[in-house]
Amino acid sequence: MRNQSYDSFGNTFKRGFMRMPMAIRTIIAINAAFFVIQTLGGAALNNWLIPNLGFDPSFPTVFTQPWRLITYSFLHAGFFHFLFNMLWLWWMGRSVEETIGPRSFIMVYLGATILGALVDAGLAQIFGSALVIGASGAVTGILVAFAMLFPRAPIMLFLLPPIEARFFVVGWIAIDILFLGSGDNVARLVHLGGALGGYLLIKAHQNGIDLSKVIRYFEYLFGRLKPSPSTKPKNKNMSIVKDVEIVEEVDQTELDEILEKISKSGYDALTKEEKQILFELSKKN
Repeated sequence: MRNQSYDSFGNTFKRGFMRMPMAIRTIIAINAAFFVIQTLGGAALNNWLIPNLGFDPSFPTVFTQPWRLITYSFLHAGFFHFLFNMLWLWWMGRSVEETIGPRSFIMVYLGATILGALVDAGLAQIFGSALVIGASGAVTGILVAFAMLFPRAPIMLFLLPPIEARFFVVGWIAIDILFLGSGDNVARLVHLGGALGGYLLIKAHQNGIDLSKVIRYFEYLFGRLKPSPSTKPKNKNMSIVKDVEIVEEVDQTELDEILEKISKSGYDALTKEEKQILFELSKKN
């Protein structure tokens, strides 16, 4: 009987996590870290984190404590609040990031986060003011981005027929508008502001604006990237790719699996991702 080797859950989880697009796995990792801190820290720590990092739309806090415009999105009210935000981010965000690149994706996510908070602050006097936590505004911005890039993509919901992304997102936004001021403890204004942020930034991307410039500026500032020499001649027949993720490391177990797959079924049986991994290795060697 042929011996079979079974990989550990840890290695399987690690490979699955590392296969996520770079920006999404970074955002999920930060949110997960905050959620673990909230969970393990108990009520005492939450009683400090939420009042100090949650978004307070009241004047003058919105101006004197600007870090809240971002930090509120990393805190969640419970497991399902955290889980569903991260699932929607993964389901809808993957295609968006693969289309516009990781830096541009981060700009859309953060832009939706910030604009969601600002819209909430601007209209708080009309619809009521409350401390806000959660990534729902940013996720709504990503949903809008997905619908703009893939308007006819089918969205599969439990017990419902497929719904085109454009109609699904319009319905999502319509619900937020209908329930404004209902007192249901949902930050509807943040959702609507996030949707506006996603729309404006994807529209800018479609009009040729390079959203990744802001992220690259901070990477230059902190030494993560070095500017390329401006004196190098350019080939007019080649296009420039500005916002991509390069595979830098490959888990040895994963490489062994790819080689075994080639020995059994040939090179053509590999997926696009597996071929890309081998291509990157060949360039290094």
